[in-house]
Amino acid sequence: MIFTLIFKDISEERDIPKENYTIKDLLNDLELSSQTIVPKQNGELVIEESEIHDDDEIRLIQIIYGG
Repeated sequence: MIFTLIFKDISEERDIPKENYTIKDLLNDLELSSQTIVPKQNGELVIEESEIHDDDEIRLIQIIYGG
């Protein structure tokens, strides 16, 4: 089972490594903080507990801080 990951300049297909693989698992695998990332699954905003399924498109959007 495969999903598409889009993050910054990356657009790649990745295997779903286990059953019940979530956005939170993906962020942990990529060593990214959920406090600085907004996840979208198939174009919709989702929460970290959302499961990733075959053929999903997961887009991770970096939050930019500053002033």
